[in-house]
Formats: sequence, structure tokens, C-alpha cells
Amino acid sequence: MPESIPASLIIDVLKDTFREARAALAAEGYRAPRHEHLGWILSVPDTHQKSVLAALDKERAIRVLTCATEDEAVAIAAGLYIGGEPVALMIQHAGLYASVNTLRGVALDGRLPVFYMIGLLGREKDREPRDSRHSMVRYCEPLLDLFGVPHARLEGPSDVHLIPEYYRLSRARRGPAVLLVGLETS
Repeated sequence: MPESIPASLIIDVLKDTFREARAALAAEGYRAPRHEHLGWILSVPDTHQKSVLAALDKERAIRVLTCATEDEAVAIAAGLYIGGEPVALMIQHAGLYASVNTLRGVALDGRLPVFYMIGLLGREKDREPRDSRHSMVRYCEPLLDLFGVPHARLEGPSDVHLIPEYYRLSRARRGPAVLLVGLETS
């Protein structure tokens, strides 16, 4: 297993994903935005993805909004989606647990596409998350399964193709889709 996932690689793939999303929105009749950025990252600070968040602070093509809570981030993501803006959430697993009611109410029951990148802080590289000694890691996938939320693991540079795939999946199913970031970013 690789040691980390380069932040620059994740950001480049997010830019491409947002470019594709903008083209799809234009094809649906949304008018061109009055700004230059490609999309939004809504974040509640995540230790596991801190290098991506730090690099995004210097990135002009993607806007970053740091939210106070994951509930707030999901609600803002819904509003941005309704307004025709590409958006992704970057949170950690503790935030998933904290915002289960909003996941259910906004993304699932409200049928609003929300694309999550969730850091698995404490993920042991030598074992499956479901076998983790850490309950926050161990219960994450079963919780997503319980709610019927499709998810995959981003565990190395070769997995970044999952970013646009799961972003599109959230739009196609009009609901949440999750990438679990199993390795720290660098």
C-alpha cells in the first residue's frame, strides 16, 4: 500500500471533475457563472486531508469554504447544487457520525446529490477498516451500508479515478456518494 496520496493529484482531479460538471450544467441550460472558479470544496477541518486543504487555500480555481459543522456543510452543499454550482465535501469520519440526520434528511430524503470525501483518521494500513481497533474507522462503512450510501476507498494515487466516478454517481442517483480517504494526503 502506498504511504500517502499527493494533494496536488487530488486537486488536479477535482479541477477536472468540476470542469466536467460545469460542461454538464451548461448542457442542461444553466448559464455560465459570473465568476472564474470551477467549483467549491466545503470543509470541516480534517486532519487526514490537511495537505489538500492547505494546498486548496492557495488554489484560485477552486473556492474553499470552511464550515463550523458537517450539518452546515451539507445544507450549504444543497444550496450550491440548487444554484448550479459543483461542490464536494471534505470531512473526517467523526463528522459523518455527527451529521447522520442531515445526511438522511437532506441528501437521502431530499434526494440532493452530495459528494463526500471522508478521511479515515486512524486507519491501520495493515487491516481492513471493518477490522480496525478504532471504532470510528470500524463502523464507518457499515453505517454507510445501513443507509444505502455507495462508497469506495481512496487508498492510493491509482484510486483518484474514483473522484469523478463518485461525483457523477451522486448526481446520477440524486443522493449521497462517498469516497473514504484511507491514507493521509501529502
